[in-house]
Amino acid sequence: MRIALIGSAGQLGSDLLPRLQTAGHEAIPLRHADIEITDAANVAAVLEPLRPDLVLNTAAYNLVDKAEDERDVATLVNAGGPQILARLCETRNWRLLHISTDYVFAWATGLTYRPWTEFDDATATGNYAISKWAGEQLVLAECSRSFVVRTCGLYGLAALHGAGKGNFVETMLRLGRERRQIRVVDDQRCTPTSTADLAEALVKLIATDAFGLYHATNSGSMTWCEFAREIFRLAKMDVEVIPITTAEFGAMAKRPAYSVLDCSKLASVIGGPLPDWHDALARYLASRPA
Repeated sequence: MRIALIGSAGQLGSDLLPRLQTAGHEAIPLRHADIEITDAANVAAVLEPLRPDLVLNTAAYNLVDKAEDERDVATLVNAGGPQILARLCETRNWRLLHISTDYVFAWATGLTYRPWTEFDDATATGNYAISKWAGEQLVLAECSRSFVVRTCGLYGLAALHGAGKGNFVETMLRLGRERRQIRVVDDQRCTPTSTADLAEALVKLIATDAFGLYHATNSGSMTWCEFAREIFRLAKMDVEVIPITTAEFGAMAKRPAYSVLDCSKLASVIGGPLPDWHDALARYLASRPA
């Protein structure tokens, strides 16, 4: 399959590219300098000569707090860009895979605290979450041969080389080298996910014709405080992690209190779930350069 990989320099894109190639696909890496997804003319000018079978979009505006002040930019990138891709893919009969987020589930009333399924209504709040929800809905509505994959808290080795905004694991390791105590939020439950594991799952998914909406994270769940403690335990760093509330942390944008995703639909399509988060984290830390 000939695949145009948008966002190839990011954490997920960097793990996807070699795996797509190993699976026998002709993957064409496209960085932000190569394509501007918010410009329909540019998108057509770049993609049409490539004639891909699949467009795989990992690009996004993911500065959650900054999006509160840059609503128009977040909407343009996270909703307008995917819509442009969806319309072109539909007219050319190309497949499209678009990455979305667990943030579409936020602060629901009557929360049941059970993993969210693809059939649950989104409750996005905040400009980032709303823009991502709009983008995924536009893709599903305007491209009949599309996959939309919601995931959570991605971390990949490309962050070591400056890809994207970094990741939580690397932030904790950096802070742990600087101080002996760290305060971390303990009332948000989710499942941060290894980009290596997500990439493996996406390669399997695109080999099918099972188009639609999917949830894809590592298995299990934790709070950010629990995740931080496991990072330091595995890294053998003597750092005290002090639990705090979301209110105490004081971020500008609201975060989901509970955004654990039910990934059983994806597991049924690709032959099994993604690995447990403990295992994913251990492999990530073991693969970091000394």
